[in-house]
Amino acid sequence: MENDALWFSLPVPAILIDADDRIAQVNTAAELFLNASAKSLTAMPVFDRLHIDAALDNAFARVRRDQGALFINTVDVGSGQSAPVECNIQIAPLAGTDQVLMLLQPRQIADRLGRAQGVKSAAASAIGMAEMLAHEIKNPLAGITGAAQLLSMGLSPEDQELTDLIVVESRRIVALLDQVEQFGNLRPPERKVVNIHDLLDRAQKSARVSYAAHMAIVEQFDPSLPPTYVDGDQLMQVFLNLLKNAAEANPKGGTITIRTFYDHALRLRRKDGTGNALPLQVEIIDDGPGIPPEIAGQIFDPFVSGRENGTGLGLALVSKIIGDHDGWIALDTVPGRTAFRISLPVAPKQAEGD
Repeated sequence: MENDALWFSLPVPAILIDADDRIAQVNTAAELFLNASAKSLTAMPVFDRLHIDAALDNAFARVRRDQGALFINTVDVGSGQSAPVECNIQIAPLAGTDQVLMLLQPRQIADRLGRAQGVKSAAASAIGMAEMLAHEIKNPLAGITGAAQLLSMGLSPEDQELTDLIVVESRRIVALLDQVEQFGNLRPPERKVVNIHDLLDRAQKSARVSYAAHMAIVEQFDPSLPPTYVDGDQLMQVFLNLLKNAAEANPKGGTITIRTFYDHALRLRRKDGTGNALPLQVEIIDDGPGIPPEIAGQIFDPFVSGRENGTGLGLALVSKIIGDHDGWIALDTVPGRTAFRISLPVAPKQAEGD
């Protein structure tokens, strides 16, 4: 192909198919999807290496004949090397040739990215309203607390229990409102070039000696990962929060796995149409009971919590911080395995030279 840079930069698997329905060329994303090298795939019959749960026997011939694109949505596609993935497929003729181009878009990635954008927007609206309410509620609460403390001075011990309850609950509400106000007070990220493993190492050491002392923590790090460009303090807050959630999911003990790897197929599209590659992946996985399915889809929304007495603010703050860094966070949860996956950009070359 004429523009190799464009071809190999495509963020979705792309396969060029010749007149005999054999693979003529694949991009890097297709190599990863098929778990095979371009050299081993070239000249192979496409349906020997790609298993599609749809009747496509005459699809390529029809595309060549009509010189028009064909779209197939929501079909399982696999390579025989791993479990099939639900994809949208686009097949289009290559002008002036008998070749056709097939693009595979895994729906898992597209759906999650779209959901992440929606969560970010919903969180921003809810947080703005909550900040206003927090400010208005804290003033009368201070008066209620003071009045209860004054009343308790002239009461019997039995009645003092009631005023003590008023004071304790009022302070608990103030602490909750302080967390709400933290969203608005969170400064813009002060980004620097950061080794993600340095942050993860500090976070897990802090967790081991506190709330995760009852857990086994396993590291599965890819030491070849390039640095990212983030606010280290804010990202540390994210990791500590996720580790705490993982530890609280298993109060009797279990295993937390911290995994890092590289996936250059992930790209987040901004509202202005530009794309942002997010190849650096961090997963924090626990073997607890999982998040109830009825709230899993809204777990990053403010005030949604899977724990009794939970505020539902920790993960909303995590989502906001990752969003402010132009990153993406997603959740996979089933009984026995809950994984929070954070995707971040690589530090730009000019920043590495600072």
